[in-house]
Amino acid sequence: MAEEQELLERPERPEIIAPGYTFGTVTDQISAVVLTKKTPIFWTACFGVGFSLLLLFLYAVALLFAKGVGIWGIRPPVMWGFAITNFVWWIGIGHAGTLISAILLLLNQRWRNSINRFAEAMTLFAVACAGMFPILHLGRPWLAYWLFPYPNTMAIEPNFRSPLVWDVFAVSTYATISALFWFVGLLPDLATLRDRTTSRLARFSRGILAMGWRGSARHWSVYETATLLLAGLATPLVLSVHTVVSFDFTIAILPGWHSTFFPPYFVAGAIYCGFAMVLALAIPLRSVYGLKGLITDKHLDNCGKIMLATGLIVAYAYLMEIFTAWYSANVYEHEAIWHRMFGPYAGSYWALVFCNIIAPQALWFKKIRGNAVLLFIWAVIVLVGMWLERFVIIVSSLAQDYVTSSWGLFHATRWDWATFLGTIGLFMFLFFLFIRLLPMISIFEVRTLLPQAKVEEEAQR
Repeated sequence: MAEEQELLERPERPEIIAPGYTFGTVTDQISAVVLTKKTPIFWTACFGVGFSLLLLFLYAVALLFAKGVGIWGIRPPVMWGFAITNFVWWIGIGHAGTLISAILLLLNQRWRNSINRFAEAMTLFAVACAGMFPILHLGRPWLAYWLFPYPNTMAIEPNFRSPLVWDVFAVSTYATISALFWFVGLLPDLATLRDRTTSRLARFSRGILAMGWRGSARHWSVYETATLLLAGLATPLVLSVHTVVSFDFTIAILPGWHSTFFPPYFVAGAIYCGFAMVLALAIPLRSVYGLKGLITDKHLDNCGKIMLATGLIVAYAYLMEIFTAWYSANVYEHEAIWHRMFGPYAGSYWALVFCNIIAPQALWFKKIRGNAVLLFIWAVIVLVGMWLERFVIIVSSLAQDYVTSSWGLFHATRWDWATFLGTIGLFMFLFFLFIRLLPMISIFEVRTLLPQAKVEEEAQR
């Protein structure tokens, strides 16, 4: 009894979960966000903004279907404009959720338990936003099924040597595994909501989604096995998906694209961008819903450290891009880099250098990583910088190729911006709907961090 009392009094991981929490208080605080009938003004405002932008997106897409992609600013030679820029940006944002869920789980990094649920949801919604852009960019989106290996009755087959086709398989596989991982993790918490709700309709619907979960030893055994298997499947996807996306550029014999270090560069940039979005979402949520005891400063500090590490990798890639262009003695590569730095898109280039390299160096200081407001500002700066990076890579390289007579500039139209802002609205709409209907933090995983869980673990041994 004395040993158990000592374990209860000494927090197992005080830096991860604030002292004073019990199984009951964790469950009450997280489930109350869903079960309460009142919503904060913050939620209503953000949901309203997201819904308004979603309506703008639907209008822009309807106009696109009616008039074609000519309403966008894409013209020869820049045939990849905002659409592919936004596709790569959104795919990058989705990487942090899978990394937190799968890789950190396999590495037994228990600090992930408080942020993995909404990071997984973020992944699903970001991939949904990303997947629409290549389809809309086709010009005839109703023929998108031609990219799949359907029965070849029309004697038309996808070119399986094209990385654009690889994108279809990579992104769809990534979305499927991420959705399964997210749903399986929700089962115990859906059962908790089922048992606590008072509405018969809500109890019935959550009972269906919980798939008969009763918390038996067999259920937990199957759950842990399924989680580890899905984590093992999802781990290589973190590396492969954005690697395949980078192949869209590297296989092109185009100055500024044809580079061998794009795959690791894109993966690091995706994780960099993804963790910035995690911070941009976690910091307001923990403040509005009073979750600072569950999403502690330790979580923000760890995310800041990962951003700093991946930001240094991205900075190294920028330097190597300049060095290889110089060392190759290729005049076209020289001009491509010079065009980025001092050409028509020089403002975007130096802005991304500031956002992605210079500004994040402040994360070396613990005072910055420990200040939630400053960390939120830095996360937004990185998100802007990573979007500018994708814009500069795609647009500046296409604007100036080998033949000077074919050079041209890209000018985004209002419908380019409307479509982009509309997907941000779609993301906000889905994310805040998720917060209202499902637990944003995993109840049972957070409970494993409590001192009581340590007592039970010791007792079982």
